[in-house]
Amino acid sequence: MASVLKTTHHGACPHDCPDTCSMVFEVENGKLLSVKGNAEHPMTRGGLCVKLKDYEKRHYHPDRLLYPMRRTGPKGSGQFERISWDEALDEITTRWKAIIDEYGPQAIIPYSYLGHQGLVHGLNGGDAFFNKMGATVCERTFCGEGSCTAWLLTVGPTAGLDPESYIHSKFIVIWGCNSVSTNLHHWHIVKEAQKRGAKVIVIDPYRSRTAKEADWHIAPKPGTDGALAMAMMHVIIEEGLQDQDYVDNYTVGFAELAERAKTRTPEWAEKITGIPAEEIRVFSREYATTQPSAIRLGVALERNFGGGQAIRAVTCLPALTGAWRHVGGGATQFPVWEHPYKFDVISRPDLIPEGTRVINAIQIGRALNGEMNLDVPIKSMMCWNANPVTQAAETDKIVEGLMREDLFMVSAEHFLSDTASYADIVLPAAMGAEMEDMILSWGHLYLTYNEKCAEAPGEALPNNEIFRRLAAKMGYEEENFKWSDSECLENYVDWDAPACEGIDLAYLRKHGFARLNVGTRDNRAPHKEGNFPTPSGKCEFMVEGATNFVAPPFRQMYEGFQPGEPIDSLPDYVPSRETAESNPTLASEFPLNIISPKSHGFLNSCYANIEDKIKGQGEQFVMINAADADMRNIQSGDKVRVFNQRGAFEGVAQITDDVSPGIVVATLGYWRQLNKGTVNCVSSAEFVDMGHAPTFTDNLVQVSLAS
Repeated sequence: MASVLKTTHHGACPHDCPDTCSMVFEVENGKLLSVKGNAEHPMTRGGLCVKLKDYEKRHYHPDRLLYPMRRTGPKGSGQFERISWDEALDEITTRWKAIIDEYGPQAIIPYSYLGHQGLVHGLNGGDAFFNKMGATVCERTFCGEGSCTAWLLTVGPTAGLDPESYIHSKFIVIWGCNSVSTNLHHWHIVKEAQKRGAKVIVIDPYRSRTAKEADWHIAPKPGTDGALAMAMMHVIIEEGLQDQDYVDNYTVGFAELAERAKTRTPEWAEKITGIPAEEIRVFSREYATTQPSAIRLGVALERNFGGGQAIRAVTCLPALTGAWRHVGGGATQFPVWEHPYKFDVISRPDLIPEGTRVINAIQIGRALNGEMNLDVPIKSMMCWNANPVTQAAETDKIVEGLMREDLFMVSAEHFLSDTASYADIVLPAAMGAEMEDMILSWGHLYLTYNEKCAEAPGEALPNNEIFRRLAAKMGYEEENFKWSDSECLENYVDWDAPACEGIDLAYLRKHGFARLNVGTRDNRAPHKEGNFPTPSGKCEFMVEGATNFVAPPFRQMYEGFQPGEPIDSLPDYVPSRETAESNPTLASEFPLNIISPKSHGFLNSCYANIEDKIKGQGEQFVMINAADADMRNIQSGDKVRVFNQRGAFEGVAQITDDVSPGIVVATLGYWRQLNKGTVNCVSSAEFVDMGHAPTFTDNLVQVSLAS
């Protein structure tokens, strides 16, 4: 009788979520049996979200890709045959070498994002390989780059308010974030503060799960948050509620900001936002006078054309009121700014040939279809850690581009996703428990280790091993292409940084996680006396000569990047592109604004092919107000079609007062091959005002009964 060996191991959730949960893997004879949260972790405290609680089932799902495959039928048909790894790698590298010989390496483009957040196997894991090749640089600005640009302009690369310190806050503003669905462990801290007497305000255009649990829900029209923030400044300055001592000593540009705010009255903002002027006044007064006050900025804030400026305005508020003086006061954007990762070592931007072109991932459909008038056409694309056919804008254009017979497409995947179904070669990729890594956190101040403890089924390989083998086939001899995963971790983190004092890889292997040495939840007040990591050392309300740029670390860093066009030296409200006010002609045909937040039951498009997760999330739906539904003879439960000039999708109508008239809501992540289109079929691939961020909430649509 075979012996049974059960062991437990440190794990980390690899998904694109700010929480980066510390987990415990239970393994029996090399197979993952179960997953639970690590109760020792002070932030995630043993809890897992609905996506992760049965993570082991995803590892052994019957639809998981197990072997390399070659396409045998039409693109998108899902018809493949099994081949060996040698056959797959030989075909890939032979095709790439031929493309390079005929067109040059820029005819090849990599495409990846945060399907895995590991330092080794995640977002930047293939950068060095494609940089050595000289391939087109794929600029990745899906999520947060507008926010990052605005944050850096104003307060610099600071982690800001520790998410754990919200326990000390008295007035908490969750601005553009559905924490219950997308930042659950921080929400637990907010709820504890609420029980201690803190007032919780959620600012969101619709009544989300989080808004329903708040003390106060403020619902501006989509894309008008900048007007609300500017009106708050007006009230605070007009009524003398600013902390003038803090402003005088630790900020730049107050006089100019005050002059601009003079005309940004609550009455002005009411016409833009739909929020009554008196409500804006009450909110502004309470925010300024209830300390410590805290703001959690959500990524959703950036997703309209004026999103960057909106975040810049919101980021000014804690310095205006002196909230930074207090533990539990200030604002939180991405704590990752104080994590000591060596992105230059991971990505090797020094390998990029001078003059290499850059194409943004958001506009990949336009690039594949020749709309960009590229000097060198794209002849091959490799996709991993991403599913652009559901997650990127202008989906129909992407599908059209992937259908090209002259495009050689490679996909490394867990399942035959919407995107992988168009590939010529599909490579089976390993999952979380099957590879060693350290998972990047953009939502707290902990390093989190993930141990390889289970054998991958079939012939699945970790991403980094795939690139090691490809590098060997291509003849790349740089040392980094030969590092083991452990050697990568030794080199990818600045272990000598002050934040890592007392922490090394051995410590993480033993404990599973470690808090960075950047203060504790009970004493961290990083800007009590200014000390902002800006050129002036102060919070910069005004930045003379400000220019648009794409902020690291989430884009690939490459040499020769130049800032873009000049931008306003001060924050302000910038209107959206697609509204009745800014584009009345378009609005006459497509009168409804669509919001596309993350789904509660999916993690982007992960889990959206798994039956029990679909059951929990529900079929694709469209939330619509009764006034808009009645005009269209729509009843709850009816199949409806949502469409504009870019595309269409279908969903089930949910008539609800959780959305205001003029707004519809459909969540992100559903698979196209399982539905009649998905929400990004109607999304624009235009950029917002800063950081090349996407305009996922700056889209007008029409809704009708499905035929």
